[in-house]
Amino acid sequence: MKKITVVFAAFMALFFMACEGPQGPPGFDGLDGLDGRDGLDGLDAELSKVMDIEGDFTLDNDYSIFFEFPQNIEVFETDIVLVYILWDQTEDGNGDPVDIWRLLPQTRILDQGLLQYNYDHTFFDVSIFLESDFDLGTLQAGDTDNQIFRIAVIPAETLSSSKIDKSNIEGIMGMLNIKENDVQKFSLN
Repeated sequence: MKKITVVFAAFMALFFMACEGPQGPPGFDGLDGLDGRDGLDGLDAELSKVMDIEGDFTLDNDYSIFFEFPQNIEVFETDIVLVYILWDQTEDGNGDPVDIWRLLPQTRILDQGLLQYNYDHTFFDVSIFLESDFDLGTLQAGDTDNQIFRIAVIPAETLSSSKIDKSNIEGIMGMLNIKENDVQKFSLN
């Protein structure tokens, strides 16, 4: 029994002596945990922008609305630009208006044929345009005049790290912690 105690004591002495000496290099940082629902941290929240533009589709502008990002809105080549059209309005339980937004592209089936609202963008501008299989000059004013679009500029890292439904502008704005009164408004008429 005495031999076991001596062997155990020698083993423990070696073990504790092995823990002494200069400190080794620091290890690698672990992965950050998931953020809570309190909003985004850091720079990405500052770079995210949401703006509304209002314009008309006419023969003179080739049935397209061109919007150049203002100087105070910085858009990077890697940013994601989403465009929504104000499709309709309804009322909530208090009788207040509630906007119904749809992510572009959107297609309408009209008597004349198919009409599509679509867009493309660079990091300088957004072009929203109509495409159809019929003469756009036959469109009613409700399809062309005073059209309102909501543009969301989102850093790619923010959207790729989220499982948010891109077609839901309210979800996008909630993720970016942007309130309705934070939305910049531009009239192109």
